[in-house]
Amino acid sequence: MRLEKLVIIMSAKKVVLIIVEGPTDEDALGVLFERFFDKETVRVKVVHGDITTEKQVNSSNILNRITEIVKQSLKEYKLRKTDLQRVVHLVDTDGVFVPESAVVYDEQSAKPFYTLTEIKTAHRDGILLRNNQKKANLEKLHTTKHIWKDIPYSVFYLSSNLDHALYNKHNLSDEEKEQYALQFVNRYKDDMPSFIQFICNSDFSVIDGYLPSWIYIKNNLRSLERHTNLGLCFLREDPE
Repeated sequence: MRLEKLVIIMSAKKVVLIIVEGPTDEDALGVLFERFFDKETVRVKVVHGDITTEKQVNSSNILNRITEIVKQSLKEYKLRKTDLQRVVHLVDTDGVFVPESAVVYDEQSAKPFYTLTEIKTAHRDGILLRNNQKKANLEKLHTTKHIWKDIPYSVFYLSSNLDHALYNKHNLSDEEKEQYALQFVNRYKDDMPSFIQFICNSDFSVIDGYLPSWIYIKNNLRSLERHTNLGLCFLREDPE
């Protein structure tokens, strides 16, 4: 009996925890992560918002905030820290690296309206503050290799957001986000080679190294343009 229990414990899969902003992010990519990491157990944590722009979150405490979310996830899934293999964090760029001149006042844009060249907004000062906060937090995150002392961590961007990177669509409603997410996962869930080709070898794929991909997205208007380094996750490249 003791031997049987030991075999079960030794054969247990390690867990890859995926942190995403919204439920449609999970809808679009959750199954694809499960299919790819088939030798591990995938768990998705939807945080229902943007960790990097939360009130009181800054570059001095953002790692503590991520660790807090990981601990919450372990509790929800009844896991231990030792069950974790790695944490994968997906973020939108939201155009935060563009020059301030690309943030344009528009009284008709109560919510930020994104194009390939500018962010239109009725609250320009607020967007500039958001951009500065998020830039500092992303700088801290993408140069972090481990959280909670020894858990491997990496953060991947979708520019200007997931809808833009995956579907080439801007400014979608919640209903449209759900519709496109379901179409996307249905397209690729039974054809992983085509998904890997799409995410790694499209003209918007940035896969020339983890840190170089972050240097790339911070230049000019690229955080508004269609780019993603998510392919590096599926190439299993570790941060360097």
